[in-house]
Amino acid sequence: MKAEQIRQIQARKIKKIINYAYRNVPVIKRKFKDAGISPETIKTVDDVAKVPFTTKEDFARNYPFGLMAVKPEKVVRIHASSGTTGKPKVVYYTKKDIETWTRLMARLYDCAGVTNKDIVQNMYGYGLFTGGLGFHYGAERIGAMVVPAATGNTKRQIMLMKDFGTTVIACTPSYALYLCEAVKAEGLDPKKDLRLRIGLFGAEPWSEEARKKIQETFGLLAIDCYGMSELYGPGVACECPEQNGLHVWGDEFYIETINPETGEVLEEGKEGELVITMLNREAMPILRYRTRDLGRVIWEECECGRAHPRIMRIKGRSDDMLIIGGVNVFPSQIEHVLLQIPELAEFYQIVVTHDKLDRLNVQVELKPEVAQDKNYNLEKLKSNIESDLLSVLSIHANVELMQPGTLPRTEGKAKRVLDLRKKE
Repeated sequence: MKAEQIRQIQARKIKKIINYAYRNVPVIKRKFKDAGISPETIKTVDDVAKVPFTTKEDFARNYPFGLMAVKPEKVVRIHASSGTTGKPKVVYYTKKDIETWTRLMARLYDCAGVTNKDIVQNMYGYGLFTGGLGFHYGAERIGAMVVPAATGNTKRQIMLMKDFGTTVIACTPSYALYLCEAVKAEGLDPKKDLRLRIGLFGAEPWSEEARKKIQETFGLLAIDCYGMSELYGPGVACECPEQNGLHVWGDEFYIETINPETGEVLEEGKEGELVITMLNREAMPILRYRTRDLGRVIWEECECGRAHPRIMRIKGRSDDMLIIGGVNVFPSQIEHVLLQIPELAEFYQIVVTHDKLDRLNVQVELKPEVAQDKNYNLEKLKSNIESDLLSVLSIHANVELMQPGTLPRTEGKAKRVLDLRKKE
């Protein structure tokens, strides 16, 4: 479809979902009344800006059933992600929702270039986390062979990749970086001994340097995938082989960018917070969800021929942003610097402390050959890294060079940041 056709579908669906949510979710009806509007107020797509936002706090306040639009007997599955109050953000699916989500995940695989001839090793967690089942059902829908390996047991993961000739892996980018090291530790040549050609990576921010490292190690195409539990799970958007923005399925999701401070809707192409409305959700219609992810959206047709809107790579999540001495710092900025330095391994941790002033500390592992070279000038290396970080961050970061294998590894989402400042 061309962009104009997609926009017409959005205009038709947006009115329908707003009416549906208003009638079936008391929380949404109350929000409309508090804002002094009704569904009849929304006459065009531009009027969507009048609809109240949904936030992660809404999930906490209305836990567990407050945002559900159907009777419990229509719900066939729940998923959940971590919440801000200790309670998870619970999401609900009818049979129709599961079918829609499966179709979106099949689109994701197709967009990335995966076919029914591929062998997909799914290393996302199965259970309340949406990743495992989302990637599983999508791969089955396109007819690919699925190896449901789930998370953990890295040696077994490598054995399965080798023995079954896995061609596609699905996991977090931080785990893919760990596999870069682990495969070599098993005495294998990642390019010669494995048959990987595509990697589907999501669930956490990652840098272009991380992508380059993964692609060079395995000789695969590293595809960025986007989604969140509140919006089905994975399958909201993904890259095509052009790797020039993530295609948002515009017939299922209406995406805006807003000024995160004022809530004002921004012009197309301006960087801001991504806000997403689900256009077809039955069990839990979500209107104008503030994702906290920062990026920009364009509607230019991609070289691949798709005309859906594209997220031009996500800068980071405002929730992950650190304010240090009044300066905004994203972990991805630090990763960008570290992964360009050949003496360093892929493993790092950011530790923020406060002793009269905020202090930014970056712990990063050396590559084994550098750590073993007694003649290597580590003080000069440390100074050079601190200088590179200063030029990017505009604040000083104290760098601590660590021995190989000393920082924690993870088989799921990486915990890169330890903020040890006392909360006032």
